[in-house]
Amino acid sequence: MSTDPLVVFTPSGKRGHFPKGTPVLTAARQLGVDLDSVCGGRGICSKCQVTPSYGEFPKHGVTVREGALSEWNAVEQRYDDKRGLKPGRRLGCQATIQADVVIDVPPESQVHRQVVRKAAAVRAITMDPATRLYFVEVDEPDMHSPTGDLERLERALREQWKIESVTADLTLLSKLQPTLRKGKWQVTVALFRDHAGGAARITEIWPGLHEGGLYGLAIDLGSTTIAAHLTDLDTGAVVASSGIMNPQIRFGEDLMSRVSYAMMNPGGDKEMTAAVREAINDLSKAIAEEAGIDPNLILETVFVCNPVMHHLLLGLDPVELGQAPFALASSNSMRLGALEMGLHAMNPRARIYVLPCIAGHVGADAAAVALSEQPGKSEDLVLIVDVGTNAELLLGNTERVLACSSPTGPAFEGAQISAGQRAAPGAIERVEIDPETKEPRFKVIGCDLWSTDPGFDAATATTGITGICGSGIIEAVAEMRIAGLVDGSGLIGSAEQTGTPRCLPEGRTHSYLIHDASDQGGPRIAVTQGDIRAIQLAKSALYAGARLLMDEMGVDKVDRVVLAGAFGAHISTKHAMVLGMIPDAPLDKVTSAGNAAGTGARIALCNIAARAEIERTVHEITKVETAIEPKFQEHFVAANAIPHKTDPFTELAKVVHLPNPSFNAGGAGDTGGRRRRRRG
Repeated sequence: MSTDPLVVFTPSGKRGHFPKGTPVLTAARQLGVDLDSVCGGRGICSKCQVTPSYGEFPKHGVTVREGALSEWNAVEQRYDDKRGLKPGRRLGCQATIQADVVIDVPPESQVHRQVVRKAAAVRAITMDPATRLYFVEVDEPDMHSPTGDLERLERALREQWKIESVTADLTLLSKLQPTLRKGKWQVTVALFRDHAGGAARITEIWPGLHEGGLYGLAIDLGSTTIAAHLTDLDTGAVVASSGIMNPQIRFGEDLMSRVSYAMMNPGGDKEMTAAVREAINDLSKAIAEEAGIDPNLILETVFVCNPVMHHLLLGLDPVELGQAPFALASSNSMRLGALEMGLHAMNPRARIYVLPCIAGHVGADAAAVALSEQPGKSEDLVLIVDVGTNAELLLGNTERVLACSSPTGPAFEGAQISAGQRAAPGAIERVEIDPETKEPRFKVIGCDLWSTDPGFDAATATTGITGICGSGIIEAVAEMRIAGLVDGSGLIGSAEQTGTPRCLPEGRTHSYLIHDASDQGGPRIAVTQGDIRAIQLAKSALYAGARLLMDEMGVDKVDRVVLAGAFGAHISTKHAMVLGMIPDAPLDKVTSAGNAAGTGARIALCNIAARAEIERTVHEITKVETAIEPKFQEHFVAANAIPHKTDPFTELAKVVHLPNPSFNAGGAGDTGGRRRRRRG
């Protein structure tokens, strides 16, 4: 066993032992970690910035102490003096490894930038935002009728717009008088009117007629990605969409890992809160720049998130969510000010609305999906699956709506996969395997051509072929099942059993080779037995959650299935069914809703009546707790088979033929497997 320090890179999860004194950049390159550098390690370009993390990391089996990296050196100090480094950042070419360490590679330091595929769906929304613009003419001050400027502004709003009472904080009051005089007693005010009632709040004021627009942010704060839609509060149009990786990944890829980090590291919850708020500030600034607007014009933000993200966003300790009865600090909606939450990359008086949570593990994101997809208004029985690191499911119709969450883990996002990566240019996202020849072809993000098409090599020369993302691994495993390379138990056959030399021995098991550029210094991309097991675990959790809801509803079939979320929007419904990710249904009744949680956030941003509606709706949804439900394990085990051990998947059988090979569990070098056959 190596005594050299262990280095774990996030979000890739790649790890290795390196001698003390090895530069972080060198370790990253040897492990194939996506860490940029263009200056040859001279500390000039700053492309190799990394963030070391300290504390207990049970998921990685490592404790990181101060001194895990070398001391801050003169090169880093020089760069910091000239251009500035974010607190906690180090230059990978300068920092050397001294002890076990977990190192996060932020998105801006990655060569192949993450493609956060949570685009805004087109949706007709009745516009009735909480924040609106009002142009008023205010009486000038009169010595014979002494009143304050604010009081005369309030009177103008009452007389001209029938708005009875308003409030303003001190920061607004300090700019009121110069603005009134600059506008010659004509001003435009932004008024926030809460759906719960009360006085309207003046959040901004401009001299004269303001025609520069008014904007809000709808933010879907996920475990893995943060997606934002900058929305015109007058028209409802999405003027820009952007997204970044959630930097909390360095504390744990899944929710329970982050709860464990908070449990085992005093102040760990505050670290994670600071990290996500900084990321939201960066995202807000970037999306305003992309749209070419002043960030001060962002006067409202709506958040949707799962319960752990909800608590960490609000600065609440998530520890209670890690153990039964999974109590939330508060399940109600939240109405706050931007500065209360440390959000400074928007108007300082911007108002924040966080949708209510349904229960301890079913959060505001599931509430947003319910607002967007309206299962309680469906005449037929619909199953809505928001696929992600923590999947959330809704099952219902006009009679009743049920909800649960299921811990699918990060495999669907490309993590825990041997050649896995996030969705970025160069990542394999589509796979087809010829059932006769067993030969694969694939597409990568950033190129519309298949790998067998003329011009593919030239078209991918810039991005390269770098790995396989979540949708790619789903299609690869499903195609392997259709082509007879994998049996119903998920076992990969040998070359002799499958008839293709692409099935290669790998210890006691086999792997299927999709792409090999190792002779040119490129990656070798294969689907290993471990990859299939990771996908089986994830899809079994998803299916088991759906079956629990169906048991509670007393049904064996659903009328239709809706796949939601960034991942759900990019997977093939046929391949999802082949894997058994979801219960059997006619393929034409399995559809994608795109980023339904983000759409729900936009609806709440643009229509205050929708906020009142979802606050009522969450109390009408019945929560099913998978963590304590005895039948969850039974459903989970049966769902390990592909597509399923007991469900016949009759609808799927109408359109897809699944061969039934039976491969010996022993692989290359597995003498135990051969002995078992002789005894049989």
